[in-house]
Amino acid sequence: MIWPKAMVHQGNTPFHPDLAQSGLRKARSIWWNLPPARLIERTLLAGEGKLTSTGALAIDTGRFTGRSPKDRFIVSDSLTRDQVWWGDVNKAIQPEQATSLHEDLMQYLDGKGLYVRDAFIGAHESYRKSVRVMTEKSWSNLFVYNMFIRPNPEDAAHFEPDWHVICAPGFKGSPERHGIRQSNFAILDFTHRRVLIGGTGYTGEIKKGMFSAMNFLLPTESDVLPMHCSANEGSDGKTAIFFGLSGTGKTTLSSDPNRKLIGDDEHGWASDGIFNFEGGCYAKTIDLNPDREPDIYGAIRHGALLENIGFGPDGVTPDYADATTTQNTRVSYPLDHIEGAKPSGQGAHPDHIFFLTCDAFGVLPPLARLDAPTAMYHFISGYTAKVAGTEDGIDEPTAVFSACFGAPFLPLHPGRYAEMLGERMKAHGSKVWLVNTGWTGGPHGVGHRMRLKDTRALLAAVLNGSMDAMDFAPCARFGWEVPMAAPNVDDALLNPRNTWNDGEAFDEKADALADRFNANFEQFADGVSAAVRNAAPKAGILSD
Repeated sequence: MIWPKAMVHQGNTPFHPDLAQSGLRKARSIWWNLPPARLIERTLLAGEGKLTSTGALAIDTGRFTGRSPKDRFIVSDSLTRDQVWWGDVNKAIQPEQATSLHEDLMQYLDGKGLYVRDAFIGAHESYRKSVRVMTEKSWSNLFVYNMFIRPNPEDAAHFEPDWHVICAPGFKGSPERHGIRQSNFAILDFTHRRVLIGGTGYTGEIKKGMFSAMNFLLPTESDVLPMHCSANEGSDGKTAIFFGLSGTGKTTLSSDPNRKLIGDDEHGWASDGIFNFEGGCYAKTIDLNPDREPDIYGAIRHGALLENIGFGPDGVTPDYADATTTQNTRVSYPLDHIEGAKPSGQGAHPDHIFFLTCDAFGVLPPLARLDAPTAMYHFISGYTAKVAGTEDGIDEPTAVFSACFGAPFLPLHPGRYAEMLGERMKAHGSKVWLVNTGWTGGPHGVGHRMRLKDTRALLAAVLNGSMDAMDFAPCARFGWEVPMAAPNVDDALLNPRNTWNDGEAFDEKADALADRFNANFEQFADGVSAAVRNAAPKAGILSD
């Protein structure tokens, strides 16, 4: 069904989408590819947001202020049944349940006004996916404009979607009827090539739904490694990628005024280099500081979408220290809001790969060099730590592991992604480094946090080649090599054991962390090579 022209309120391109492909039968009005100003206007008219003093739009996402991983399901069918690594991360929903949910969702949307946007996932034309996103809310559509890649007029005029994403925060699913856990859901259906999102207004579900799809499609169809990482490029054209969980400094460290930002969260590594999946950035804003993160701070202007923030006394000036609603306050904005961002979203094979960790136990070095098996082991582990006080009931540092630094988005066994990483390291000579942005001299509460100045100096030394001239000492416990000296950094900082007053206490804490690594890795052991298993940390072996 081609929708009647009178029903379609469109943007700049003379094309009417065939929404019948999505399963929709009728709609009161369709706002298609509207520019940001009109989406903002409609949000304000609906009373669902406010303009801030920076010109950005601020909204509340409702009950859900973050993703709900326990409510993400993959349809178990002939495409996925023998490929997906089923378990706590990848929960199955049967095809008939997903079909019923889709039909009920379409019935809910029938007769409503809808916002539709056509976009691409992937800056590389050979591997990108075309996506048609239908949203119940205008601000959800603004998020898609910011985060996905916007077609040029020619592409938009002849757009044919590979996938559909349908997002309806107001629709509540039924656990009994649809086989889901509760009323909210995110469903990936690879046979029908669609993502269904309902019961939640958190916009991150939209981008992570398609990221999860790409994590299945690219390795199985195109031998492209999808990566949950940021990437930047130096003036010499050499690229670096940064993996890291929340709180490790991934956004801060990859946003370097002396380097071009390729992207801040999702990339692919193809036979001819790396490429961004997205057309924007989705950054945390809690405690945002213009001195520490000037690029993000300056990007929050007209067109940016702030989520769940607090305000100063005037009601319009953002208070980024306000965590009343959530610690996970966010902003999305187009990549061109960052000065010096690389428009093509593509770069060469990375010379350097950084694994960022915030080690609250204070036993990991500020910088270490990893060989291929050790890199693959730690890639699968995806380690960081939470400090005491970040959540109720956490009284001491707690180890956190997220496979490949993005476990909630990996449909395949993590060993498969690690093997692809190892192959690319070998083929292109990429060096892998561990960077601890956490504690030294003792655990949280005893030692002190690594200075950002020192971390930046170590990264600069790696990127400009200075570290190649340094001597390294092997660490028997963790299997990596630690530099004995580094430019512009106190040598005493480099060996973590030497920063503790009590060496025996360090060994005890380091052995305990090694044991945590090994316990976590048991779930992956059957899906990796012997070389990777043998790269496991060895408790009881001194580091020096």
